[in-house]
Amino acid sequence: MYLIKEFERLKELENKNREWDVKRILTKNNYLIHTDAIKNYILLDNDYYKNKEWLKYAEEADILNVAIFNTTAKKWRELNPDLAKNSNVRDLATIKELTVLSNLESHNAELIKEGKNKEERFEILSKIAKYQLEILNNEEKIKLLGSEDNAKK
Repeated sequence: MYLIKEFERLKELENKNREWDVKRILTKNNYLIHTDAIKNYILLDNDYYKNKEWLKYAEEADILNVAIFNTTAKKWRELNPDLAKNSNVRDLATIKELTVLSNLESHNAELIKEGKNKEERFEILSKIAKYQLEILNNEEKIKLLGSEDNAKK
């Protein structure tokens, strides 16, 4: 019995690690596209950010954070001081939210290249985030309804 319990515990731990890996992969690839656009289209032509590039990267990340999570990273840390000791808002995001975040990074990179200002980009990205999250959340509801219907049969 002990062997079975230990096996189950290890499998559960393995699955948690896989989910964390998937989350990281989702956010990593389009992040490079996003930061490249910031570097080549915003920072390149803006002397204000010389030696303060991190400010612009943080500002751009918060545009996405607000579009998806309705909060900036700083505000989230203030509201969640215990969680903020070991994680951030993105670490606790769902796979669906991270999928949308990844999509928004790519969209924002294109909008930056098109020369859209911060306010225009935020409006567009907020609409995209709302739309995509709605679709992904409705898909789950449809699956749950299908499961309930099958269970009744």
